[in-house]
Amino acid sequence: MQALILAAGYGRRLYPLTKEYPKPLLKIKDKPIIDYIIPKLIRVENIKKIWIITNNKFFSYFLKWKEERRFNKPICLINDLSSDYSNRKGALKDIDFAIKQKKIKDDLIVIGGDNLFDEGLDGFISYIKKKKDHFVIGLYRLKDKAKAHCYGVAKVNRQKRIIDFKEKPSCPISNLVAMCLYYFPKEKFIFLDEYLKKESHLSDATGNFIAWLYKREKVYAYTFGGLWYDIGEHEFLREANEKMGV
Repeated sequence: MQALILAAGYGRRLYPLTKEYPKPLLKIKDKPIIDYIIPKLIRVENIKKIWIITNNKFFSYFLKWKEERRFNKPICLINDLSSDYSNRKGALKDIDFAIKQKKIKDDLIVIGGDNLFDEGLDGFISYIKKKKDHFVIGLYRLKDKAKAHCYGVAKVNRQKRIIDFKEKPSCPISNLVAMCLYYFPKEKFIFLDEYLKKESHLSDATGNFIAWLYKREKVYAYTFGGLWYDIGEHEFLREANEKMGV
């Protein structure tokens, strides 16, 4: 198994902080966001290599970040070659780019580089082992359903299978939201190919792919507890700095 951290966005909602600096390297309690993610992935025995896909604008920042650290698993950088928001690939095309450029032929964990949560990955990985031939996504249950409209929103049945999914709906169908944490079985990469051939214009939000996918293929969900922040707004950055532990 391998892992891919999505870090090629331009973080426009966090300007001016991210105008000339990558969002995953912003600090929470004096530690970059990505430094909360990497240890969780390293602790997963089955993950043999971790990729970080970023863009040409911020590639040097990640090189410097990597040079200042020592890891006990291979951490490799990918430049998606985009230079600004106008020519960005979007999350789904970045996943596809990484798989094809690096010839990834293993099952893949994909996680957003701004995805901050305090629960470990043990439960998620254990669940994946039970559903190893199927897509699995990480969900989080918001206390306030009204805030779910900012995210991809899921509805699941008793078997934890996705039975409905809407990307940023005006009227949320539940308070279960997607965390930008996914398991892609290697045999199912073809579904991403198929989606991008048909819906290439909807490549920015990973939720658009899940909304398309669950109607064609079984997609299961694992719900996380604890704290979770999608660091996309100044409000969430401030709150995470107040509540997250180091």
